[in-house]
Amino acid sequence: MMNEYPLLEYVDRRGSDCYKWDSECAVGNLPLWVADMDFKAAEPILAAMQRRLEHGVFGYSIVPQENYDAVASWFSRRHGWNGITNTNLLYTTAVVPAVSAIFKALELRRDQMAAATDKPCTPLRILTFTPAYNCFFACIENMGCELVPSPLVLRNNRFEIDFDDVARKAKEADVFLLCNPHNPTGRVWTRDELERLADIMRREHLFVLSDEIHCEFAFPGHAYTPFATIAVNDTDFCVCTSASKAFNIAGLLCANIFVPNAELFAQINHALEIHEVNGLNPFGLVAQVAAYNHSEQWLDQLNALVYDNFCYLRDFLHDSLPQLRLHETEGTYLAWVSIAGLGMTAEAFCTGLAKKEHVLFNPSEMYGAENYVRINLATSPEVLQEAMTRLRNYVGSLK
Repeated sequence: MMNEYPLLEYVDRRGSDCYKWDSECAVGNLPLWVADMDFKAAEPILAAMQRRLEHGVFGYSIVPQENYDAVASWFSRRHGWNGITNTNLLYTTAVVPAVSAIFKALELRRDQMAAATDKPCTPLRILTFTPAYNCFFACIENMGCELVPSPLVLRNNRFEIDFDDVARKAKEADVFLLCNPHNPTGRVWTRDELERLADIMRREHLFVLSDEIHCEFAFPGHAYTPFATIAVNDTDFCVCTSASKAFNIAGLLCANIFVPNAELFAQINHALEIHEVNGLNPFGLVAQVAAYNHSEQWLDQLNALVYDNFCYLRDFLHDSLPQLRLHETEGTYLAWVSIAGLGMTAEAFCTGLAKKEHVLFNPSEMYGAENYVRINLATSPEVLQEAMTRLRNYVGSLK
């Protein structure tokens, strides 16, 4: 079935020291959990890395202008986001360290303001949607910040924003941490939704930090809207992006932070130095340029495969496992499936599935939710179909 996607090559990753397949709990199992993919990187990326390898020296790297140009060109032509330059784009190793460093910069900025007015320094309060990407919780806790959760609401089989709750919670928060598109629910926020959010944050003077690492995955009928195109006249925000998720190069450690405010740009750059996440892998830099400049067709085929896998999962659950419910998914390569009809916790479900059928999903408790599992669709159709056969066997054994 992979012949339908000639630019994609499925790779058996067992024995390659990858976390998804070779960590202790994954050995002997079929892993549809960790959010990376089972496809070889695009040929232009491999060729660029080979040329860099042949140079033979891999010392400390600077970011050449071609990297800034590649990012700017990609987001302009593919997503209508203009204005990215080397004066408003910072480089770091990954989006999660970027989020922590941004929290640090905002904390330092607020401490300076508090010192000038003799006000006590209090932890930053971070407003974000729940369920949420689990590393958001870790960043908030590790940086000594306080979580202000705003639960998404299930309406008409999809998750929606409770704008009244957001407006109320924004009054008690300092930062709005947005995931656009949203992990784990798969929502691709509309322009109208983002404009309403921006209005609330502007009115309540909240800084907006938008994680847009899943931006390249939007299903037919849906479109990713960069937050920067919503807040084009604002400066109290930043956007984190990376080619890592879309092109399966997360291990090369290269991500970007768009910061339109010059003063905050310097503060975040200082925070990256404090956290020592400002040194870059030379292979990550050349891979990013090759991804954005020469690998668009590969990504288009990947999106087609992910959507086909989603449709297969949707139809399989409808026909064979009506006890499970797949809520409407609009993007990412992660499916969010309700197991509420089984009367057991997600952790118990996932533990039993791994023990009896050797399939790994992510339980929703790690994302601050109950009765859901997250399923990674970025694998071959054959692997997904085998996992579904095993899933059906397991659910059947629960009767």
